[in-house]
Amino acid sequence: MSLSFADFGAVEAALKPRELVDALRTGFRSGCEMPPRHRHTWGRSNEPDATFVLMPAWQNDGVLGVKLTSIVPGNSARGLASVMPIYILFDPVTGKPTKVLDGRAITLNRTAAASALAATYLAREDATRLVMMGTGELAPYLVRAHCAVRPIRHVEIWGRNPDKARLTAQSLAGLGLDIKVVENIEESVSRADIISCATLATEPIVRGAWLSPGAHLDLVGSFTPLMREADDEAVARASLFADKREACLQEPGDFTQPIKAGVISEASVLADLFSLTREEHPGRTSRDEITLFKSVGLALEDLVAAQLVVQKQNG
Repeated sequence: MSLSFADFGAVEAALKPRELVDALRTGFRSGCEMPPRHRHTWGRSNEPDATFVLMPAWQNDGVLGVKLTSIVPGNSARGLASVMPIYILFDPVTGKPTKVLDGRAITLNRTAAASALAATYLAREDATRLVMMGTGELAPYLVRAHCAVRPIRHVEIWGRNPDKARLTAQSLAGLGLDIKVVENIEESVSRADIISCATLATEPIVRGAWLSPGAHLDLVGSFTPLMREADDEAVARASLFADKREACLQEPGDFTQPIKAGVISEASVLADLFSLTREEHPGRTSRDEITLFKSVGLALEDLVAAQLVVQKQNG
């Protein structure tokens, strides 16, 4: 059986931030069947355990897809990527695989677009200043996605490694933005309209005391209870939102730790992207309100992005 393959470049060419944001809005409104992600760990001698993750999603009488991801920490010593995802679409009637897509490009684009979708409900419409905390592969995608939905003119980039921060800034050249690499993150956050974080921090890097009235905090990095990017004061000061409420109450330390400490309750998480896109919650309700969006990544987002690639390629 021969399957067509959309490699990284083909997926990148098909997915434009604003179009993907709009497609995700429709996808969250419609919903889909989305079982919890499956994680399986296998141990090998002489190197760290590896993990295999499956994220299936399907629409009734519609398309079906699954992202398969191997996470092999030992690959760094081999000069290979530690995370290797691939995405497969299936015919909903016959179950026949119809398309294979580069999972890395799918993940980078849909993660950034989900944050931008949240910003359309939670960030002020006149937001012009963005701080990007983190210099990994996702950082430029988050900047471009936020710029697609808000009139961002000034971008400040912070990372623990200044050289990587400069490389991130260089990757965004040509967008017509005022881009700076910064070291005083407190000062940058205090004047930012949007603060986007994509790090692997296990201790908070954003302090609630730094947030100005009207700020929007976008937390992408943490995905286990031992990881977090914002401190208790930030969570307590903000109106809290999630990509999927149930998942964010169980997985990331940004919510699980302050809930355990009694700083907030589960009821403090007001809404998620399903209820925001369906207009069951208004999102931001005042100019000075501080908002916080936490994402963990959903199979629905992968499915929507993969469908959009196929639609664009088929014309």
